[in-house]
Amino acid sequence: MKVAIYGREFHPSVIPYVQHLFDSLVAKDTELWIYEDFHQFLEQQVECPQKLNTYSIHHQLPDDIGFMLSLGGDGTMLAAVAIVGDSGIPVAGINFGRLGFLASINKDEIETSIDAILHGEYNIQKRTLLAVQSDQTALFDGNHFALNDITLFKYDSSAMITVKAYLDGESLNAYWADGIIAATPTGSTAYSLSCGGPIIMPGSGNFVITPISPHNLNVRPVVISDDMELDLEIESRSGKFLLSCDSKTAAISTDVRLKITRAHFQVNLIRLKNYSYFSNLRNKLLWGLDARNY
Repeated sequence: MKVAIYGREFHPSVIPYVQHLFDSLVAKDTELWIYEDFHQFLEQQVECPQKLNTYSIHHQLPDDIGFMLSLGGDGTMLAAVAIVGDSGIPVAGINFGRLGFLASINKDEIETSIDAILHGEYNIQKRTLLAVQSDQTALFDGNHFALNDITLFKYDSSAMITVKAYLDGESLNAYWADGIIAATPTGSTAYSLSCGGPIIMPGSGNFVITPISPHNLNVRPVVISDDMELDLEIESRSGKFLLSCDSKTAAISTDVRLKITRAHFQVNLIRLKNYSYFSNLRNKLLWGLDARNY
């Protein structure tokens, strides 16, 4: 089977796990395709297989690639999803980071997890993405999709910004705040959650608009249908604001009006048979961690 691997620079403590992964994949006679920048880093860290291929965009991968492995934390997983784009390549994440909401495979379970994936013993979980666009300028070189969230934030540390939000052309609110977050169900457990947003089940057909430090304390997150179009106008004393699309960030002029919609494609996440969304929530958010439960 042909396997794509994506990763970024990692801490030296991870080296034994990465070496074990490569040894396991080579022993299983897989054909490896490694992200070019990551390969240059790996050559100085581990003993790479002699026969491997490199890629920099998913169009360079063969049509019959089996799946992509993301090596790192959730941030690396988001970057891997950006590389995969609308290709439909399934993505599995081995967690070398801290939280591991998206990268759900434990680094101590590499051998059994790889065996299971190679034998097709997994489920595909389809996750919705958001797209941000503007009629006035191209954003992020066309890679304007987010699995977690699209966030607007004030450009500097001074005054708040005003974000005028419209849903399907109708005025929703003028947010006086440090910014706002438009989060998918996947991203509802990320930045949006830390700003007081609700947890939304994947596949529920919604996304959430969450203000960041709003000036009016009665302004609260709102959950809306992902069929709706969110248009945003921004006012700022600096004349700029920061726009982030998962791990990508750019400074944008306030003359630019934004449109946020559901992306035209979904991403395929590999989940092993023993994976449970609710169990993952309990473990990562420490739900039920009370002496009375033990």
